[in-house]
Amino acid sequence: MDEITKEHREKSTRQLVMVTCLCLVTLIFAIFSLGTGSSENLDLTSTMRVIFGLDSPTELQSDIIWQLRLPRVLMAIIAGTALATAGALMQGCLGNPLVSPLTLGVASGAALGAAFAIILNLSVIPEVAIVANAFLFSLVVVGIIIQLGSMRSVSAESYILVGIAITFIAGAIVSTLTYFATDAQLSQLTHWSFGSLSRPTLRDTVWIGASVLCLVPMGLIFAWDLNAMSLGGDDFAISTGVDPQKTRRNILILSALLTSVVISFTGLIGFVGLAAPHMSRLIIGNDYRKLIPCSAVSGSLLMLFADTAGRTLFAPVVIPVGIMLSIIGGPVFMYLLMRHRGGVM
Repeated sequence: MDEITKEHREKSTRQLVMVTCLCLVTLIFAIFSLGTGSSENLDLTSTMRVIFGLDSPTELQSDIIWQLRLPRVLMAIIAGTALATAGALMQGCLGNPLVSPLTLGVASGAALGAAFAIILNLSVIPEVAIVANAFLFSLVVVGIIIQLGSMRSVSAESYILVGIAITFIAGAIVSTLTYFATDAQLSQLTHWSFGSLSRPTLRDTVWIGASVLCLVPMGLIFAWDLNAMSLGGDDFAISTGVDPQKTRRNILILSALLTSVVISFTGLIGFVGLAAPHMSRLIIGNDYRKLIPCSAVSGSLLMLFADTAGRTLFAPVVIPVGIMLSIIGGPVFMYLLMRHRGGVM
């Protein structure tokens, strides 16, 4: 075995160990999060005893564990996985490290749909109307991406510019609707825009999880194409048999679907899709065969940490996860980047 092959195998083994450790940390933290909350009768020990059938729970304890905490913990893992995977895919195919799942305007489309549902009172069941409308309007943005991808002259920068344009247009319409909203409608719209994991029920979480479980592995199919595009740009990718325009369009559609299926239920959650892929690059490198899974796990851990902190720091007051991600993740993200580049913090 030559020296290069030996070094490559050692590096791959080290990366695999890192991802495995990250998975174990996420699992341990999920168990910790499940046993953490404002209820004095359900600490970590008593929660574990109830889950494993060692104690018989009261009706209140059963509701707290199975109807409140479990869906929230599962949704944190699912949402973190989906948004972080979408972020890694988008940054790779567009060649821009500042791209996130919100860049394409999918979130703005969802916000516009939610605003219509809230302010125009489109249904006798407001929660269903908000989710359905948010998802429908986000799919409209996906349709625009598909049409854009069919044009031969479209570059990677064009997707970003169109996303910015959609964001401004949708934002202007939402601002107009907000201007005519009542106090109750304004409060509901503002709360939706914060992003929260408390909205999806256990049934919603199962359906979202099944969708994400089907979509995320599809991202791994594009790992080799992304490696080719990141190594030498479109010209190099073409020389290896990759069609950059087709690959870019398919990845952006997949990323938009991953984003819309989550934020339609949770509201706007944006930071994890930007930060998790960058944090994963510091751990695993730029090989997308490993970066995509690592980003998914990192996103889950980041989302779990932010939501648990939001539930416990000022209990019984709960801070939405979208706010906590910015408060906690921003400084940590800056520290990691500065440390990696040899800067002083």
